Amino acid sequence: MFKPRKVFLTKGKGVHKDKLASLELALRQAKIAGFNLVKVSSIFPPHCELVSREEGLRELEKGQIVFTVMAENSTSEPHRLISASVGLAIPKDPTQYGYLSEHIGFGQTEKEAGEYAEDLAASMLATILGVDFDPEASWDEKKEIWRISGKIYRTLNITQSTRGDPKGRWTTVIAAAVFVP
Repeated sequence: MFKPRKVFLTKGKGVHKDKLASLELALRQAKIAGFNLVKVSSIFPPHCELVSREEGLRELEKGQIVFTVMAENSTSEPHRLISASVGLAIPKDPTQYGYLSEHIGFGQTEKEAGEYAEDLAASMLATILGVDFDPEASWDEKKEIWRISGKIYRTLNITQSTRGDPKGRWTTVIAAAVFVP
């Protein structure tokens, strides 16, 4: 059974005349281009430790198959604002699983996209923990309810946003949670 012990967050952006090459450049900036990435669904495993990108990368080998929750967005439209975000909600009880969420946006700032992804992950966790909240409440109102409930330990996000290249070259952004075995 493979169950990740650690996870790290990373992000990157790339610009190139070819869409695939712009993705490669974004992966390089995120420091994960040297791995065989396998996208997985959005469960944050029980007892999983959130570590820095540097610490997580030290435990991986180039060419290794690595599981990730990743959001990816691209445009060739000049000046178009794009974003990719991964939200994370960690329960207070370390034996309980948490949630990761992927979100891509157009016209959203880094802050807007990040809060959306974080809210989505926290909302999914809140529903399995039995935290009663109004899904239409504002992000700040929900954060206060989750804090008061004492069941959600931490929420955060990693987000990359940028504007499309002025010359119309492909621009790609990624955000990822990378699992370490």
